[in-house]
Amino acid sequence: MIPAEPTSGTSTTPKRTVLISGASVAGPALAFWLNRYGYAVTVVEKAGSVRSGGYPIDVRGTALEVVRRMGLLERLQEVHIDVRRLTFLDGDGSEVVSLHPHAVTGGVGGRDLEVRRGDLTDALYAAVRDDVEFLFGDSIDTLDDHAHGVDVTFRGRGRRTFDVVVGADGVHSHTRQLVLGPEQQFHRYLGYCFAVFTMPNTFGLCDETVMWNSPGRAAALYAAGDGDVHAFLNFARTEPPFEAFSDPNIQRKLLTSVFADVGWEVPGMLAAMHKADDLFFDGVSQIHLPRWSSGRVALLGDAAYAPSFLTGQGTSLALVGAYMLAASLADRDHAAGFAAYERDTRDFVTANQGLAGRGGATLFPTTNEELQQRNNRLRSLSVMPPAGGRPAHSALTLPKVMP
Repeated sequence: MIPAEPTSGTSTTPKRTVLISGASVAGPALAFWLNRYGYAVTVVEKAGSVRSGGYPIDVRGTALEVVRRMGLLERLQEVHIDVRRLTFLDGDGSEVVSLHPHAVTGGVGGRDLEVRRGDLTDALYAAVRDDVEFLFGDSIDTLDDHAHGVDVTFRGRGRRTFDVVVGADGVHSHTRQLVLGPEQQFHRYLGYCFAVFTMPNTFGLCDETVMWNSPGRAAALYAAGDGDVHAFLNFARTEPPFEAFSDPNIQRKLLTSVFADVGWEVPGMLAAMHKADDLFFDGVSQIHLPRWSSGRVALLGDAAYAPSFLTGQGTSLALVGAYMLAASLADRDHAAGFAAYERDTRDFVTANQGLAGRGGATLFPTTNEELQQRNNRLRSLSVMPPAGGRPAHSALTLPKVMP
């Protein structure tokens, strides 16, 4: 039986070594559990420090049990964002409906968490920083996987050998490219691009989201509290603009062009976007891999199975995946552990990735007919949150404690 909550103790055998690439959510969560299971853990992160700040994220279903077992639930509950209203606007700025966000997201009031991304990453880092080696400002250059380990060449710190390497470095994972090949073969584009940035809250918004829609375009203002708002722009596009993904100047020009004729608050949002120093732009996409590991290298979180923000489950899958990978490696060698991780977790991932279709239809219709149908569905929803979340959120039961 896989141990779910490891017990402390000393071991006379040498610690197995693991390198984790990425220090966002999945990486530090995995570091926490592998350290508890007796691994010597190193985390490499190309940023100079843990990335605080960022837009709010959700923790739901099975992932709530993961953070409880980590001892972080109470801390995260203290910084929970209680967004109470989601208002949809039509193309002319008139109100379609105003309701509780859970009616759309499938969240459960009083149980699920919504926190600023930085609050979660800070909590994860604090839980492991004294026990885990962090290499900030560096990244993996090459991997040489062989029978006795993985030789890793870093871009700034020479060469070291590890028993296992895990890529938790996001949708555009460099680790995945090194071991499985170019991203395009695993990238499932869902037909949209989006941008997120912060701007001054000159709108009087507090603990609420306002979303404007026209066919194929959407703009939203998200206020967590009464401070700066998170501005969001989304548009439909048949093919992903790969040339824009790595160039902020192209991103700004593209967004300005797409939204040039839009009214409501969008002109001010575009002006703020040109001044923002935290613009994040990407395609709405998923990652689908035939396998989540190769040799002594495994993939985790968005690097292995990004579900897209349409599902609201990216963070939860990262937390649950980290728990399951660590538990699978606790008392197995890497080959058996990686196989168990995928066997026991893939159905949960597949169910949550499947939520993306529903999310796209609800939030971002691409034709006038779809928009009208969407609005009619929204008007029929109860203003109260549903009693239970979507089944996919809790479709996996974590392994029990080993006797």
